[in-house]
Amino acid sequence: MQEQQNENTTQQEELSQQELSEVLQIRRDKLDALKQAGKNPYEITTYDRDAFTSDIVENFEQMEGKRVKIAGRIMAWRDMGKANFIDIQDAKGRIQVYVRVNDIGGENYADFKTWDIGDIIGVEGDVFKTRRGEISLHAYGVKLLSKSLLPLPEKFHGLTNTDLRYRQRYVDLIVNPEVKQTFIKRSQILKEVRNYLDNLGYLEVDTPVLHTLEIGASARPFVTHHNTLDIDMYLRIETELYLKRLIVGGFDKVYEVGRIFRNEGMDPSHNPEFTSVEMYQAYTDYHGMMDLIEDMYVTITRKVCGTDKITYQGTEINMAGPWERLTMVEAVKKYAGVDYNDWKTDEEARAAAKAHNVQVDEGENATKGHVLIAFFDAFVEDKLIQPTIIYDYPVENSPLAKRKPENPAFTERFEYFIYCREMGNAFSELNDPIDQRERFERQVAAKRAQGANAEVDEDFVTALEYGMPPTGGLGFGLDRLVMLLTDSASIRDVLLFPTMKPIK
Repeated sequence: MQEQQNENTTQQEELSQQELSEVLQIRRDKLDALKQAGKNPYEITTYDRDAFTSDIVENFEQMEGKRVKIAGRIMAWRDMGKANFIDIQDAKGRIQVYVRVNDIGGENYADFKTWDIGDIIGVEGDVFKTRRGEISLHAYGVKLLSKSLLPLPEKFHGLTNTDLRYRQRYVDLIVNPEVKQTFIKRSQILKEVRNYLDNLGYLEVDTPVLHTLEIGASARPFVTHHNTLDIDMYLRIETELYLKRLIVGGFDKVYEVGRIFRNEGMDPSHNPEFTSVEMYQAYTDYHGMMDLIEDMYVTITRKVCGTDKITYQGTEINMAGPWERLTMVEAVKKYAGVDYNDWKTDEEARAAAKAHNVQVDEGENATKGHVLIAFFDAFVEDKLIQPTIIYDYPVENSPLAKRKPENPAFTERFEYFIYCREMGNAFSELNDPIDQRERFERQVAAKRAQGANAEVDEDFVTALEYGMPPTGGLGFGLDRLVMLLTDSASIRDVLLFPTMKPIK
């Protein structure tokens, strides 16, 4: 039975491929005929449209009876002999167009009848409403502006393959209008991020994408080569160090919306290239950045979504403050029932991890801080559904954050989580050049032990030696914010062209 089903499927695939080949040939033959008749659509350079489909639909009472010119793609065709109804889709929507031989002339109508779904055309006509009440356009002139040589996917089996949708985003946008709305909203979100920071007096800047050294951070860089200088260069894995140089230089508030590149794994929340927003403010600390990010998210959510409460993957998320704020020690005690303060030594911490089946990567070299982080990963992160700020991180995983004066084992760092996902990271920035050099050297030693060609960023240390004021810094992934506000399950759904392995 299974063999028979497989045989039937193979026959259907062969049939569809044959059908597709025939369609492709027919469309190319039509194009050749147009060229031979001196009507090559690709030679047309402009079309003077004066309305979008949404203008007509949304303002019908004012536009009824008026003549307009629209342009877009044919998405549907209902042939009634001497009259046809076609659907035209443009950048803002879709509308029905009534085309009749008596109105556009016999020769034009004959040409029109050879056009295909997917062709891009211009239509001049009067706005009206059909007897069924559908707002439409009565055509008095039609013009072919571009010939589609490939049929749209729903003509055959539909664009159901997710991988193909990402590879051919241009087709995805044509046949799935809701996808376009995701990227329109992405643009709105980015605009509101900029508006928010600009209104607070932040200055948007640009910093280099190509770096001359591999720093000791944990993320792996992409490597390229500069031919003229004959040196290897590294695509940036962050914008942080250059932005803090600007704080040293006297800018009090700076931010960058920057493309970041990390040569690492891919999953629903990670792509090798992504967009980050990093901001730095002099004379504040991580508490100031907590207040900023909470207010920013609430403000943007209200402007983009029109409400404080959104639904993400079936779960209601209340973005309105105040967000819960817990130290990492408090969070582990709350969700794991283990108190960091009960551990007197590193050995006691490792014993607690073993008793709770918590894997600590550092093994016998693990400190109390390493164990606390492991407990957080094992017991806490997947509980943080509503917006939550976790602060005071161990110094072991915070090489760029300032130590807490009253407890140097911890740093003034926080991350905030929504729907069990880390959304952003912030510090009271380390401005002690001696401490910074020591941390860089430890980072670099660890990276070199793994085979990397890491170096201390001596120029950044030099900048700190000139003096950097107390500074609060924060960075977050724009893509994850867009995922949240568009209810998108994967980062690939909010990237127009996500990274894909080539098809060979």
